[in-house]
Amino acid sequence: MTKLLRDHRRVRDKVIGRMEAWFQWKECCVIPFRFEGRCFVQRFMMPKVPICRLKNGLEIRRILNGMWQVSGAHGRIDPKKASLEMIEYFEAELTSFDMADIYGPAEDIFGHFLGQLKTSHGEDVKGKVQGSPITKELTKGHIQVAMKRMGVDKLDMVQFHWWDYSDDRYIKALQYLNELRMEGLIGELSLTNFNTEHLQRIIEHNIPISTNQVQYSIIDRRPEAKMVKLCKEHGIKLLAYGVLGGGLISERYLNVKEPIGRSQLNTASLAKYKQMIDAWGNWELFQELLSKMSEIAKAHNSTIANVACRYVLDKPEVAGIIIGCRFGIPGAQHIESNIKSLDVELTSSDIQKLEEILRKGGDLLETTGDCDIISKEELPPIRK
Repeated sequence: MTKLLRDHRRVRDKVIGRMEAWFQWKECCVIPFRFEGRCFVQRFMMPKVPICRLKNGLEIRRILNGMWQVSGAHGRIDPKKASLEMIEYFEAELTSFDMADIYGPAEDIFGHFLGQLKTSHGEDVKGKVQGSPITKELTKGHIQVAMKRMGVDKLDMVQFHWWDYSDDRYIKALQYLNELRMEGLIGELSLTNFNTEHLQRIIEHNIPISTNQVQYSIIDRRPEAKMVKLCKEHGIKLLAYGVLGGGLISERYLNVKEPIGRSQLNTASLAKYKQMIDAWGNWELFQELLSKMSEIAKAHNSTIANVACRYVLDKPEVAGIIIGCRFGIPGAQHIESNIKSLDVELTSSDIQKLEEILRKGGDLLETTGDCDIISKEELPPIRK
């Protein structure tokens, strides 16, 4: 296992002498990697993006960069431009990245990004991957392939997803992964889109789970029904995705005609989350919610997206939110906007106003089920 290099040199600049303890050295955590070392004293401020420490010690930023958007379903991505832009996110302290081996070139892009990071920052790194193993040998093989793609030799965190609960080999697969964790190949063992019932089964097999990545937004609050309670009882944190509804929860869709069909819902995210809105209520009710969120946002000198992010960040057991990033696409960078979400402080009055509207919507737990992944077949079809 490659040891992380740590720069213990203290800041000696007399101008910021009283801030020395704040800037001795900075830890930046990455999912799937942790980067430790360089001190960015030029900012003259405390770190902007807070950290959440997971069960086995891994620290992640509370805002994570989602890489599903580089899979090809959201437009063409230039890998070189994408990896260069990732450095901008990194230096803005948005240093946690979420990816999977099924996200197209995500792991290769991340590997190129890490190579550039080593060159520009002179530090060592280590990381993680997601897989769908059946045997220990296959499990280890998948992890090694991903490590090779990304140019690392240590996995900090694995998020495991299983498509078919009727195939109970997921328990054996997780046991294999836990063995690799105990051997030092993996730091944190986590899940993606597991529902409460099957998370309980995993816990009963004494498999230590650090996080469960689930769909969670101001509209989709299914985790609050059962998942949050179980997680709290067992020290498991949630990573929330879909917080912005693929971009639908924003000013762009306030006071506009309902988007219909593939020409208007032209990305995988827009199509998916429009279905969630239809399952929750209707476009008229969604407009009422956006209008109220806009009113609250203006009172806080922020945006609808900021309010949506803060709403989920404030929920119990949420370690962080995953915001999709279309790295390398002109005009698609949202570093400042994402970080601004951390400055918003929603009041009890704000929450009450939002809840009054949310209660008018349907119960997604009843219409779609628990926190499993949602397939298009389970939701109302997109109108042509």
